[in-house]
Amino acid sequence: MTSKTLKIAGACLVAAAISVGLYAVDRPDRAADKAPAAAQSTTTPPVVPVTAAKVLQHDVPIVLEGLGTVTPINTATIRTQVQGTLDSVDFVEGKQVKRGDVLARIDPRVYEAQVDQAEAALARDEATLKNARTNLARTQPLANRGFATQQLLDTQDSQVAQGEGTVALDKAALEAAQTQLSYATITAPFDGVTGIRRIDPGNVVHPTDTNGLVVLTQLQPIAVIFTLPSGDIPGVRQALASGDASVDVYDAQNRYKLDHGSLMLINNQVDSSTGTVQLKASFPNAGNTLWPGTFVNVHLTIAVRHDALTVPLTAVRQGPDGAFAYTVGPNNVVSIHHVTTGQSRDGQILIEQGLAANETVVTAGQYRLNPGTTVEIVPDDKKDQVQDATTASAGMLP
Repeated sequence: MTSKTLKIAGACLVAAAISVGLYAVDRPDRAADKAPAAAQSTTTPPVVPVTAAKVLQHDVPIVLEGLGTVTPINTATIRTQVQGTLDSVDFVEGKQVKRGDVLARIDPRVYEAQVDQAEAALARDEATLKNARTNLARTQPLANRGFATQQLLDTQDSQVAQGEGTVALDKAALEAAQTQLSYATITAPFDGVTGIRRIDPGNVVHPTDTNGLVVLTQLQPIAVIFTLPSGDIPGVRQALASGDASVDVYDAQNRYKLDHGSLMLINNQVDSSTGTVQLKASFPNAGNTLWPGTFVNVHLTIAVRHDALTVPLTAVRQGPDGAFAYTVGPNNVVSIHHVTTGQSRDGQILIEQGLAANETVVTAGQYRLNPGTTVEIVPDDKKDQVQDATTASAGMLP
């Protein structure tokens, strides 16, 4: 074959290949494949599953929370006021004692002897005073009739006055000796619980002993000292004046309520370094659930907001323009509402403005929503699935 013939054959082969390719691209069965894709591009957006809750209207207590320390109203280190040998210890460590119960006894013999001496001196001087008064009574009539001098009468009168002073001094000495003797018996100054005994019988005790015999602590009632920001002072003062202030105390984990009590006072100074003020509350502590020195959480109720609106805490989101919530309207179409919030506690947040009672708010699945999105409200037990779907969709965003 000539070269011209070969060129003509090659051109024919290229033309045939192009024709086959065009047929493969535009063949009738390809049109059927394109149709579903076009149809899918015109379908409505998928329905977004969410969980929701109603806006509740009810009385809401306004509660301030602070950290506190349990503090005894009364605590005392029991010491002796006289020196002597400790004869006996009459309390059981860690047990309740009543005011006036005997805690310990010191050898009283030295102080009993002092009382005896004071009593003897008083008896002697009372006898001397009695004799002086008798002499004065005899001299007075004689002086009136001129049988006794005025000097003698004055002397008898001064002896009576001197005797009266001596008797008064003896009575004071006797009272002091009796007081010293009473110190030999150590009693409880108030109701409380004894601690660990710090000295054993047989030891000589002194008033200067720093450790004392035992520490006595009152547990019923008991106090809690806690702190709040200084900005809360006006509301607390108003509640304290009106008698509306009540206090609940919870454990360190803020899970279990330990006792209910009343607010006693607000401290008269604010700590300038922290901007907080100390408050003191009293609790009956009938079950001894509050123990001195432990840390607790204090919930101070200062008012009750009547017919207030609350929603679950998860319903309120934060955006560039502040807090907002999605509400579900007719046909399950959501809209956005900007809200003003108040306190949040126990999983609920107070709504000051922006929502109405019985409106439905979205509590989970908000990240897939925009105003006008159609949603499907699913039960709360599927909340985790909604959150997983939300997380997955957020992860696929470019």
